[in-house]
Amino acid sequence: VQLQASGGGLVQPGDSLRLSCAASGFTFSSAVMAWFRQAPGKEREFVATIRLSGRSYYADSAKGRFTISRDNAKNMVYLQMNSLNVEDTAVYYCAADQPPNGILSSFRSPLVYDSWGQGTQVTVSS
Repeated sequence: VQLQASGGGLVQPGDSLRLSCAASGFTFSSAVMAWFRQAPGKEREFVATIRLSGRSYYADSAKGRFTISRDNAKNMVYLQMNSLNVEDTAVYYCAADQPPNGILSSFRSPLVYDSWGQGTQVTVSS
């Protein structure tokens, strides 16, 4: 299993970024995919997840600004981030899990995901 995140960078408050995560080594279409982030000195926190059906869930901090999507034909998951602010500064990680029934009930916990990418740094600064 390999997850390769990319698309991070240094942006100003109010800017947008699109993160990408390329997946390989497993059946992507049967995986629940998610994005987490970790700021310096803080625990890894849930950002968004997308089910096999395409249904998505977001952290309150991401609602209305971030959009998670997936392309099963390309084995890719994306995180479109708009209206970025300094509090969004963190390393962003994509994660995957293949639950037997296709549903992760505790999707906000990083403990339920068994595969992780290396992370991509997002820095929002004026």
